[in-house]
Amino acid sequence: MDPDRLGGRVGADGLPAADGNTSDDPTHIPTWDGLVKMLGRRDFLYVADSKLCSGQAMRHIDGAGGRFVTVLPRTRGEDKWFRDWIQTNQPPWTEAVRLPGERIGDLDRVWSTFAAPLPSAEGYRVIWVHSTIKAARDEHARRGRIEAGAAAIDELATRLAGPKTRLKTRAAIEQAIAKALADTGSARWLQVTIDESIEEGYRQEKRGRPGADTRYRRTTRTRHTVSWRSRGDVIAHDAAGDGCFPLITNDRHITDKDALDAYRYQPNLERRHHLLKSVQDADPIWLRDPARIEAIFCCQFLALLVGALIERQIRTAMKAAATTDIPLYPELRACEAPSAERILAVFADLTRHELHRDGELVQTFEAELNPLQRQILDLLGVPDTAYRRN
Repeated sequence: MDPDRLGGRVGADGLPAADGNTSDDPTHIPTWDGLVKMLGRRDFLYVADSKLCSGQAMRHIDGAGGRFVTVLPRTRGEDKWFRDWIQTNQPPWTEAVRLPGERIGDLDRVWSTFAAPLPSAEGYRVIWVHSTIKAARDEHARRGRIEAGAAAIDELATRLAGPKTRLKTRAAIEQAIAKALADTGSARWLQVTIDESIEEGYRQEKRGRPGADTRYRRTTRTRHTVSWRSRGDVIAHDAAGDGCFPLITNDRHITDKDALDAYRYQPNLERRHHLLKSVQDADPIWLRDPARIEAIFCCQFLALLVGALIERQIRTAMKAAATTDIPLYPELRACEAPSAERILAVFADLTRHELHRDGELVQTFEAELNPLQRQILDLLGVPDTAYRRN
């Protein structure tokens, strides 16, 4: 862990640990205080997600001489101001980071920054970032929601056209429309219209076979139809801000690029938490004895530690051997930064078979190591005899 880039909710000696259902909002102040006490200094850069962006937490860190970088949530007025301002203004973006596409043939991934002309409500710097990856993701998500909402309204129109529809009143139809748009998240971009028409008909006043003297009475029935159209002005307004998100920091000396780099580095600090919940599949369980909770987490910690040591060892050995990659991915595609999960998967199918007769060992069939497995063991400094009986 880089001591100059600390962030997230930490559980360690001297730092507060909270229940898993506890919101991050009230934990940042004691977490930061605990880090100061543990490190013996307060000049490190504290990086966190949008839950840090509360006036109380930011003022506490700033007032105590600390530094922070976090992201402004969409609910803040500064965010709305920028998305309105960008409709008639073109920010002078400065390219900060450029990386190749995630796949062959993909466009480069580019992050650009722009110093907002207005500070935050607390007086801190606001740095806007534009990400080409996020822009594509925002556009795709919006289009998907619009398509889902349109399909839901079309389905509702089909139901209304049927002879056995249960939606008889305008209020019931409006409620169904609201639910369809809310469920698909498309209410902002779709405008739905309800039209009414009167159907006239005639039916016999009395039962029986109709004849020359049969009397009929006139009946009317209200039919409803629904239609939708996309709100192009709102879509264009939102599209102008695709890929944009704001960072806020109290550090007046850090460059925009360095603030972005610090924020982009945050997932690295939380990688072990991700592995704990995904790869190691740590799920909630009911235990009455605290000692058992400690024992289980001790095992989880040891597993995380072993995985981290495996990754550090093999990556260090690769660098020393000038090996740029290992074919660990499916179809033997190159992997530049091997993970413990991928490394262990290579050895998952290794087996040793023993042939017994009348309780006596007759022959042992040792595991056959392939070249990739031997290469990994060599990088890890593990002799292949570890897979053979001594």
